[in-house]
Amino acid sequence: MKLKCLIADDEPLALDVLENFIKRTPDLELVARCENAMQALQTLKEKQVDLLFTDIEMPEFNGIELVKSLNTKPLIIFTTAHPKYAVQGFELDIVDYLLKPIAFDRFVKSVNKASELLNYKKSESHGKDDLDYIFIKSEQKYIKVNLSDILYIEALADYVKVHIPEKRIITLQTMKNLEDKLPSERFVRVHRSFIIALDKISSISGNIIYIGKDEVPVGKNFRDEFFKIIQENNLLG
Repeated sequence: MKLKCLIADDEPLALDVLENFIKRTPDLELVARCENAMQALQTLKEKQVDLLFTDIEMPEFNGIELVKSLNTKPLIIFTTAHPKYAVQGFELDIVDYLLKPIAFDRFVKSVNKASELLNYKKSESHGKDDLDYIFIKSEQKYIKVNLSDILYIEALADYVKVHIPEKRIITLQTMKNLEDKLPSERFVRVHRSFIIALDKISSISGNIIYIGKDEVPVGKNFRDEFFKIIQENNLLG
């Protein structure tokens, strides 16, 4: 299925470039090209759009204001000549940030990222237990993480650290938000600050779970439920 795209830019040449790129990309379909953000806002109300390419600096109503005004957001890629908005853009959960002049190979890479994210969201809506990966936002990009790679997850103040082999991914979100994305038969909250992957447990000693060489504590309020789960799954000999 093709992604339905809308492009918004006050520069006709920029619109022409993006329209040409979209026509050269088999998985994309151009729904409309808009010369300002207000026109784009109206079009988004009237038509189904999967992916919005929008400039930021436009007269009267800019691209950031456009995104903030949307109740239901498509996937969004900013296309701009100004790198100063990058951090603000990613705070709005955009997919990518393309700096003008945009090269076609960079455009394709961005579209592939959007396509993967859309497929994930569709899969998630059909049931998280069927997924074998999640996307985690870190360092101003979305990182695809296979569920089979996750060892355990650790809360650090306002951040969450996802432990996978040879790497740690730090993301700004709550434990609850991340926990809700994970299949409950594979991942268990064992402490207010820890979620563990059941199949990565090396051993259990008292209130300590060993995952490889790492020690994860079992919280008092989580102990009974944790041992109930591993007994129900025949994980105790």
